[in-house]
Amino acid sequence: MAVYRLCVTTGPYLRAGTLDNISVTLVGTCGESPKQRLDRMGRDFAPGSVQKYKVRCSAELGELLLLRVHKERYAFFRKDSWYCSRICVTQPDGTVSHFPCYQWIEGYCTVELRPGTARTICQDSLPLLLDHRTRELRARQECYRWKIYAPGFPRIVDVNSFQEMESDKKFALTKTTTCVDQGDSSGNRYLPGFPMKIDIPSLMYMEPNIRYSATKTISLLFNAIPASLGMKLRGLLDRKGSWKKLDDMQNIFWCHKTFTTKYVTEHWCEDHFFGYQYLNGVNPVMLHCISSLPSKLPVTNDMVAPLLGQDTCLQTELERGNIFLADYWILAKAPTHCLNGRPQYVAAPLCLLWLSPQGALVPLAIQLSQTPGPDSPIFLPTDSEWDWLLAKTWVRNSEFLVHENNTHFLCTHLLCEAFAMATLRQLPLCHPIYKLLLPHTRYTLQVNTIARATLLNPEGLVDQVTSIGRQGLIYLMSTGLAHFTYTNFCLPDSLRARGVLAIPNYHYRDDGLKIWVAIESFVSEIVGYYYPSDASVQQDSELQAWVGEIFAQAFLGRESSGFPSRLCTPGEMVKFLTAIIFNCSAQHAAVNSGQHDFGAWMPNAPSSMRQPPPQTKGTTTLKTYLDTLPEVNISCNNLLLFWLVSQEPKDQRPLGTYPDEHFTEEAPRQSIAAFQSRLAQISRDIQERNQGLALPYTYLDPPLIENSVSI
Repeated sequence: MAVYRLCVTTGPYLRAGTLDNISVTLVGTCGESPKQRLDRMGRDFAPGSVQKYKVRCSAELGELLLLRVHKERYAFFRKDSWYCSRICVTQPDGTVSHFPCYQWIEGYCTVELRPGTARTICQDSLPLLLDHRTRELRARQECYRWKIYAPGFPRIVDVNSFQEMESDKKFALTKTTTCVDQGDSSGNRYLPGFPMKIDIPSLMYMEPNIRYSATKTISLLFNAIPASLGMKLRGLLDRKGSWKKLDDMQNIFWCHKTFTTKYVTEHWCEDHFFGYQYLNGVNPVMLHCISSLPSKLPVTNDMVAPLLGQDTCLQTELERGNIFLADYWILAKAPTHCLNGRPQYVAAPLCLLWLSPQGALVPLAIQLSQTPGPDSPIFLPTDSEWDWLLAKTWVRNSEFLVHENNTHFLCTHLLCEAFAMATLRQLPLCHPIYKLLLPHTRYTLQVNTIARATLLNPEGLVDQVTSIGRQGLIYLMSTGLAHFTYTNFCLPDSLRARGVLAIPNYHYRDDGLKIWVAIESFVSEIVGYYYPSDASVQQDSELQAWVGEIFAQAFLGRESSGFPSRLCTPGEMVKFLTAIIFNCSAQHAAVNSGQHDFGAWMPNAPSSMRQPPPQTKGTTTLKTYLDTLPEVNISCNNLLLFWLVSQEPKDQRPLGTYPDEHFTEEAPRQSIAAFQSRLAQISRDIQERNQGLALPYTYLDPPLIENSVSI
């Protein structure tokens, strides 16, 4: 008689336990055990429990290959869900096999788990295991299907694909009810406390293993509803018309001020802070160093001489690499929208900046269109106070549009959704790259579904607050993706290509590069352990299918993007995986977490403009300035968005935190520990640096970076 000892861990989450019967079958190289129910005195499989059981066999089973978990009806109780974290099996000879699960198991079904040792398809030769890989991926591909959201967009998850599947095809997937079509207009409606329509059906049936936890859902609602109702009670969400004075805008979120929001309110109109935001604001990727002026921006030395001083000139500063350009060309053909029944306007500015001898980045000149001429004056710091402030505010509006649509939603949310989908569809649970990437896909499909149901849907928040509306958003993102390259995606390459490696006080760059190197070292160790040669990369058909699907579905097969459609060496793998993890974590934190800080003072990030860009100088006053800014209700709706996306709900997992132990071998576990140690040192360095800054830069402090795009 051979005795196998099982240790079963149930997740600590709300309603993670089950009352159903749980039985197991052990499958080894020498046979399989009889199906045996796991039962003991008292409650089995309670949330957070760790319980031990024995499975008796007539003979030893040899090397364990699979653990079948059977979930069946118990008495008269209704079927429920069970979150199984892991099962450890101690064999008769004392060998311990770990079977990671970390999945919700719903209904009555059988789930097959493999030991935690990561294996590529090239390392599996047994027909049983090869068949298991094939059936697992086939089941996931049936569950997670691609959908075209809009022409030129990265493909997204089709929520209609979360439908009930046969138990013997499910593996770790769970049963759900068929979803109503995402575009069903009958489900697009207002809810109490929310100022925009919500596509309710698309939120109702989310596959449980990608759904927000109860803790995160409750936290999100507690952030959203009080803020919205508070403004509603004060009448701000319904108040149309211009603001009467600038100071009134401080009362929108009077109870949600931070050190940074106060700093922005005090310094927003200063040129040095305008330049600072290009380096350390929420869109720190716009600047390019230029050695000559583009013909579409005819700035002369006489125009900027008062700012440059007598010791230099524009040509000299261009040659020294001290002149930078922010070009918003992508807005030139963006469609516009009506808000409160009135047309809105968009500019496509060119903003020229100078790095002064004191190390400050300041604006030199602003042209509000891509076509120079008498109707497109070049605004200068020497112009009247209100002319210059209005020109800078137009640039800040352009910053808002490009940042929200492209830098933030397209380049982090949508691309990371495609990475998550390809990982779920093409890599089995035992694959080392699945184990590496899964923590960095947590909740991404859920949060993007929420965004499409509340922000991007017809009459959603984008239609309610922006000058371009939903159609403009689609235009910007499709155009942005058509011009997005692998160089843009990889931080070191992007910084080098933009010529910004030497700018002082560029904290986003400095902190980001440190985190990139830490991720790269971690990924290099993992890849080196599982892929010792070029051949091991090239022969991994699952890996090649994964990268090929990303190329086809995220980047639409566009070869000019420079993104790989195939990986040939471990070095290529390391770079691609490093970029994915960085963009799913650090890059998203850099462009998301500060939105409330920098946008709570509305003139610093207006979502729309109600008057066309000025065609002459000397006409702007405080009144015309206020009449150009968004109306009161538009401002409040937009600030509500900033507040929500900047408040990371509970149930956070900071970068490098892996409570779900998918890797069970000692080598990757040591690599994880080393990664965490590097991140801890980066955090100490950042906190020490910040003590000497008037405005601390905290968005890339590792404990404040979420592992994945989850809000």
